[in-house]
Amino acid sequence: MPEPRWLARFRDGFALRMGVQFERKEEIYVDLLQSTSLLDIDYWLQILLSAGIATLGLTLNSPAVIIGAMLISPLMGPILAGGLALATGDIILGFRVGLNLLLSCLVAVTFSMLLVGFLPFKEMTNEIAARTQPTTLDLIVALFSGWVGSIAICKQTKGVVTSIPGVAIAVALMPPLGVVGYGLGLAVSLEASRGLHVAWGGALLFLTNLVAITFTAMTIFLALHLDTPQVKARVYAWHEHDPESVWAWRAIERLRISEKVHRIGSLPARVLIILFTLLLISIPLGRSLNQLKQEYARKEQETRMKASATELWRQYFGTLPDGQPRSYIDDFSAREEKGRLTLYLRVFTSRPYTADEKVEWTRLVAAQMGRPIDSIELQLVEIPTASGEIATLTREDRRRETPPSVTQLRTDLLHSFDRALQSLRLPPAAKLLDYDMVARSTAPMRLVVRYLGERDIDSDAEMLIAEDVRIRLADPDASVSLERIPLVLGEITFRRNHEELPATAIRLLDRAAGLLRQHQRLHLEIIGAAHASERENIAQERVQAAVDHFTEKWKIPANRISTKTEASPDRRLMLRFEIPESAP
Repeated sequence: MPEPRWLARFRDGFALRMGVQFERKEEIYVDLLQSTSLLDIDYWLQILLSAGIATLGLTLNSPAVIIGAMLISPLMGPILAGGLALATGDIILGFRVGLNLLLSCLVAVTFSMLLVGFLPFKEMTNEIAARTQPTTLDLIVALFSGWVGSIAICKQTKGVVTSIPGVAIAVALMPPLGVVGYGLGLAVSLEASRGLHVAWGGALLFLTNLVAITFTAMTIFLALHLDTPQVKARVYAWHEHDPESVWAWRAIERLRISEKVHRIGSLPARVLIILFTLLLISIPLGRSLNQLKQEYARKEQETRMKASATELWRQYFGTLPDGQPRSYIDDFSAREEKGRLTLYLRVFTSRPYTADEKVEWTRLVAAQMGRPIDSIELQLVEIPTASGEIATLTREDRRRETPPSVTQLRTDLLHSFDRALQSLRLPPAAKLLDYDMVARSTAPMRLVVRYLGERDIDSDAEMLIAEDVRIRLADPDASVSLERIPLVLGEITFRRNHEELPATAIRLLDRAAGLLRQHQRLHLEIIGAAHASERENIAQERVQAAVDHFTEKWKIPANRISTKTEASPDRRLMLRFEIPESAP
């Protein structure tokens, strides 16, 4: 169906107003064709280098390094060429674009994955996390950026070309592929489910940018009338003499896809295909945006709740009957899970709070929030002080006419350590447990950080963590070491149909009890197993024998021990440590 004359005149007039003459249209077409070449060594070097820079920038959490990878932006040319192929219906160009982008993504992701595999640490940084949950807003940014980029590539050398770096930074084509490589590397080496989740988020962001830029490029190239018969005739003549285009056409004929493409290759069909793809991508992006909105709403609600609960505390429990200050709220956090709200308070106080006072404050909070009192749990940590005056002063304003007591100094020091280390990030397979600190006036401070893990942290990662701790403590001379508490302490083997603890088991249980008493955040899971040929309930009896040893000999609270039985070819007990999410 021929194009209406009025539409062709409108498109030509728009192109002239944009400064795109006939000769420029042919130049744009050929330039984008050449950007899809598979024989350009410079292009593949840019792919490798930008992928490497992006991956290292992501793992180092360095925005400046990531921006450097964005500015290289070797994928922008092939993606714009894809928009041109859709606008003109050029099968050869479309085939070359598809092959180029497929190979480029494979090379970038594979190189990133290998690079992550060689890194001594695989921490999820903020820059990586920010690219694992794209939303509809990312799609809108990619659409706007694609329009600007398409216009900039079509213009002659004028002021608008300065927008190309901004477009490259806005759409960020290579960092999402680096996230995909990081996720696959994490899935292969450490955590499969988490790694695949990260890889999917990065792939969705890249696909969002790819489809959005392709669509916007197509609209711009259609508006500029790059598919005039004269331009297409010259381009087809160029195809006939270009070795890669000749090879692409032969591949199309060999695959017998040319007829199918022609049947669905009309302009309305091409527009519908790209719009349908945008619609499909919008579904997961919309879900992510809705989750983001809910998260912001939850944070706003939590902020209001904290303000209200804090005011109730200060009003009813912050002072003594004689008006003297009693307590100072040092830390306040809230977590709601399965309809139950847990409020965590850490206060400096000159007089401990009774159980009735804690219940009364919980009742007031429940009434203020309009929810049942049994749906709120209070976790109160009280730090005694030598004087109630400290309760009304911030840490920076604690100045006294008399020197502070040793107890106050120790409390302040431990408090500063807690705040400095509470957000310390360890590799995914390790969990921060606690720390020991030794400070002498004649030697540098010595800090031992303990973590729960299945294996030791790599030496390189340990050095980086130690340096992070020194920075947090503002003490470059501090001696920092890491000590691992094994995730699985060991196994106990029993004789057939016997539940008595063997002598070797007593030593293992005593060691576990010592660790439980030393580290209050640790909980123990006892997993009992019995062979199918053994008598019924033997596994449970073995578990109970171990539990009795902990509770009776060592006085370990029963709520710090969980049990489980399972069928197994082995007659054994396994001791496994864990740190519950609710542990202080």
